[in-house]
Amino acid sequence: MSQEANAGKQDLIFSLDIGTRSVVGLIVEPVDDKFRVVDCCIQEHDERSMLDGQIHDVVAVARVIEKIKQTLEASHGPLSKVAVAAAGRSLRTRRVSVEIDIRHQAFLSREDVITLEFSAVQEAQSQLAIELNETDVTRYYCVGYSVVNYFLDGEMIGSLIDQRGETARVDVIATFLPRVVVDSLLAALKRCDLEMQALTLEPIAAINVLIPVTMRRLNIALVDIGAGTSDVALTEEGAITAYGMVPVAGDEITDALMNAFLVDFPMAEEVKRKLSTESPIPFTDILGLEHLLSADEIIAAIDPEIERLASKIADKITELNGKSPQAVMLIGGGSLTPRLPEKVAALLNMPAQRVAVRGADAIAQHVGTHPLLNGPEFVTPVGIAVAARRHPIKYVTVTVNESVLRIFDLRKMTLGDAVLAAGLDVRRLYGRPGLAMTLTVNGRMKIIPGGHGTPPVIMKNNEPVGLDAPIADGDAIIVVPGENGQQASACVKDLLDMIDTLDVSYNEQPFSLEPLVLVNGTAQPLDYSVADRDEVIVRLRTTVDEVLAALAETGATVVPPSLDGSSLAFSLNGHDYTVPFHESQLLVNGQSASGTTRVRTGDNIVHRVTELPAPTIQDVIPLEDWVQEELKVVFNGQPVTIKTASVSITMDGEPAAADHIVKPDAVINVKTTVGAAPVFNDVFRYVEVSLTQPASDGIAKLIMLVNGEPATFQTEIKSGDKLELYWES
Repeated sequence: MSQEANAGKQDLIFSLDIGTRSVVGLIVEPVDDKFRVVDCCIQEHDERSMLDGQIHDVVAVARVIEKIKQTLEASHGPLSKVAVAAAGRSLRTRRVSVEIDIRHQAFLSREDVITLEFSAVQEAQSQLAIELNETDVTRYYCVGYSVVNYFLDGEMIGSLIDQRGETARVDVIATFLPRVVVDSLLAALKRCDLEMQALTLEPIAAINVLIPVTMRRLNIALVDIGAGTSDVALTEEGAITAYGMVPVAGDEITDALMNAFLVDFPMAEEVKRKLSTESPIPFTDILGLEHLLSADEIIAAIDPEIERLASKIADKITELNGKSPQAVMLIGGGSLTPRLPEKVAALLNMPAQRVAVRGADAIAQHVGTHPLLNGPEFVTPVGIAVAARRHPIKYVTVTVNESVLRIFDLRKMTLGDAVLAAGLDVRRLYGRPGLAMTLTVNGRMKIIPGGHGTPPVIMKNNEPVGLDAPIADGDAIIVVPGENGQQASACVKDLLDMIDTLDVSYNEQPFSLEPLVLVNGTAQPLDYSVADRDEVIVRLRTTVDEVLAALAETGATVVPPSLDGSSLAFSLNGHDYTVPFHESQLLVNGQSASGTTRVRTGDNIVHRVTELPAPTIQDVIPLEDWVQEELKVVFNGQPVTIKTASVSITMDGEPAAADHIVKPDAVINVKTTVGAAPVFNDVFRYVEVSLTQPASDGIAKLIMLVNGEPATFQTEIKSGDKLELYWES
């Protein structure tokens, strides 16, 4: 074999379109910038081993692939590599919204917005896993996402970058490919000794051959109508923006024919294929009766089912796109259903010419003409071969925090895709803001925000990058989550916009006093650290007591009126008493004042304290405790008071006299004892009288009279008596 022949065989592309009902294998040769279909082989499944585009029986599917491989190898030599596609119906699309609190952020950066978008994608991934009872969210590859809308404080906005507010929200549509779809494809190929040369998605393959690059910025819907499902893909701005699947397709039309005309499945399939090319159409029902009906008569019988198929397709396009697209392209065997394009156009309120079936004529620009490529069902197989050369999807192997990941390069993959594949929670990469603190200041609620969390440190090959940085095979990625912000903290003075002072004069000396701070009712300094839920009151001093207390805190020599020197405390006959040691004089602007007198800025306060002498017992004993019985008489014309009771005093248990100084905390007892009835003789204790007989010539006699009546020294007397005593000769 010549070198040219060998080179030609090496350039051949072996592609497989593994469908629900059959597998199409193509041998395609690149020729300059086009392709030539060299050979084609179609093999139907022997059993129902495929369901909705996913391999359910790997062994059975591998047998069909092996048959096609052997058939083509007979003409073209050994085949070891193959290009395949994942079915669009295997894709899962979710629309989610994620909202974050941005009150503590100055402005939203581009990195913040990208993080929000990836958080939404991850939320969609998580919801999909929950819905399908999967525990590993990384079992779904994100093949694309698009932002539907941004919202700031609940209002739609064009961009969040450099915006600020209370909440930011993003709505995204994200599409995922289950990893099991790719894994089952690889398993089936491995059984046939085939290596996956390239992987694409069926909608992407079809778009690559149907829509020129210059038209891909248009909003176009591509609908691949197969046997069991209709796959919908939407493109806009050069990218596929959404995927969807309708569980209604060509088989529903076949079933309608079977029910309407009592024919079996093969006969209904044959009639369906002829509807677009023949009229009248002969067929035999299950009773053996022969029929010959025009195509219009047959179509009229199944029109409700065609209408239902068109309605399902139009509804799905509107759901995914939010509006009618600029054009709709129908491919796949089911697209040949009569009147389907017109009905879809009517339901989407589009001109009929904007909905068209694209078949062999559409792919001729890429592969020319071929006798076997005669319908829209060959668009996807050819697209797979073209994508294998022009847009191959391969594995990208990267490490994320030293864990090796294999990611399908399904689109322009970014570092964010690697983070999703690694299962890292995007929302937790950024440090959370520290806990805020809520308190009341002078009756008004005030919120002190916590510290800002730090962004993650993301390195790619030792270079700092963002989540939107592209990745390539062999990249080493390190992701270090950011640190959480510090819990909110503040001093009282941090809560005040400005600090007022009270300016007063005290004993001719000026003072400027800081405000009074009460935290939960307790006085605190301005640099006191407040705590969550504290109640703070900050105000100027308003009374003399408050001013004097503040002056004392400054180191000034002051004595508040309530503390005018300590008092002397003692107990007297079981009752407690205090006697001040000092006497104070308090004036505000020359007027007598007390501790509760109000003070204002500019007031002049004068405060003088005089020390009092130490008190004696007789100074502090109340009159009611100093009880002494007495009677009053007249002796020789002079009034005399006679005490009839005695007083005993003890201090701390020891005898004391009335002129003793009271000791601190002394226990004093005063006791009065009533004596016997007074007699004439008792008066001599209060008067000076000489009882010596005077010198005289005659005998002298001592005369004692009480109220004029003779008396003796022992004669009892009473108050008011008149006593006389003299010598008589």
